[in-house]
Amino acid sequence: MKKYFAEIFGTFWLVFGGCGSAIFAAGYPNVGIGFVGVSLAFGLTVLTMAYAVGHISGGHFNPAVSLGLWAGGKFSGKDLPGYIISQLVGAILAAGALYLILTGSDKEIGGFAANGYDNLSPDNYSMMSAFIAEFLLTAFFLLVILGSTNERAPKGFAPIAIGLCLTLIHLISIPITNTSVNPARSTSQALFAGGDYLPQTWLFWVAPILGAIVAGFIHKALFDKE
Repeated sequence: MKKYFAEIFGTFWLVFGGCGSAIFAAGYPNVGIGFVGVSLAFGLTVLTMAYAVGHISGGHFNPAVSLGLWAGGKFSGKDLPGYIISQLVGAILAAGALYLILTGSDKEIGGFAANGYDNLSPDNYSMMSAFIAEFLLTAFFLLVILGSTNERAPKGFAPIAIGLCLTLIHLISIPITNTSVNPARSTSQALFAGGDYLPQTWLFWVAPILGAIVAGFIHKALFDKE
């Protein structure tokens, strides 16, 4: 249960910090943090929680990460349902908190930092573009996670590498899909954004999970042993 609570808290912080920065601070008049600030916010949420609770649960905070670690032989399949449910609970609780805060102002909900493609893409990228981006970015995210946590990697630096990788991922792909690489994060925001965001959520489950699993198999076959 400690592991599941750690995943709830970690995923809550990721969604609250990352999506919260996008909702409240990205476009703030004149002094908004912009894409760079939001990218850093997502990276910092993972970095801080990896140090805070990573020693308890492994610091996944993302169903795609859990499945990628399983594919790489670093995580037990019997724990997958509990981890994924915990991640969804944490993400939805965070989105609910963000919704309550936002509705306490005169601002509209708008896109609520949800992910999308075609007309819901920040820059109108197609479904195929979104799928390729989410697949590749999640695959490389998992390669960084698996490599930096390998027993032969320098000890204690994995959260820094992982947080910076997530920052880079957002710097690349916010204009494409608003950046998911995390099915829990996509689901939580789509539930509150509503409209056409919910029917598009399938892509932000399928593409990240496929990318993560492929990366897990690649690492296991090519990089895991000397």
